[in-house]
Amino acid sequence: MENILVAGAHGTTGKKIVNLLSESQYFNPIAMVRKEEQIPFFKSKNVDTILADLEQDVTPAFKTPIDKVIFAAGSGGKNVVAVDQEGAKKLIDASKQNNIRKFVMLSSMGADNPESVSELKDYLKAKQNADKHLIKSGLNYSIVRPGALTDGELSNKIELESKLNKQGEISRNDVAQTLVRTLNDDVANKATFEIIKGDTLIADALNKVSKM
Repeated sequence: MENILVAGAHGTTGKKIVNLLSESQYFNPIAMVRKEEQIPFFKSKNVDTILADLEQDVTPAFKTPIDKVIFAAGSGGKNVVAVDQEGAKKLIDASKQNNIRKFVMLSSMGADNPESVSELKDYLKAKQNADKHLIKSGLNYSIVRPGALTDGELSNKIELESKLNKQGEISRNDVAQTLVRTLNDDVANKATFEIIKGDTLIADALNKVSKM
């Protein structure tokens, strides 16, 4: 089984990602948390944890051998440069030093053109800078840019394009499922794409990315 470091594991989407990885026969989640009090939540589910803060030194996150990384962390708009941008950059750099085989980035629709929006501009600019750093890093990567996140049920269906050219929403459950499926070696390597809810099975949509 591959060890998957999940940054932002204690967040709403992060917990869903960890649950999916726990159910997988291929992946073993390592929940990266920044507070001691967040550890028991994962311990109770027999999930390995590692204590590391994106605003500090992230090298402790790699004490355990890590095969791949999912970055699902976010500051909730409170500290976008320190967490969403610089924290992501630090984890990307540490991943490169530790020969990570794939880095899956949870980004956001609009990160390709932050200037086009009036709201969330600082957040989208931070995401854009983190995405660019990942692309230039030399790591194998997938950058997943969902539309507006909802708490809806898993549909297992999405609409996916490198650029959708329209707004839309998508459930965190479907985003988590997409991120976990993107970990596979033959899926969406060195690819950036947008997703919203749709009519295509996630697996089929991701197969299309691999052929883009």
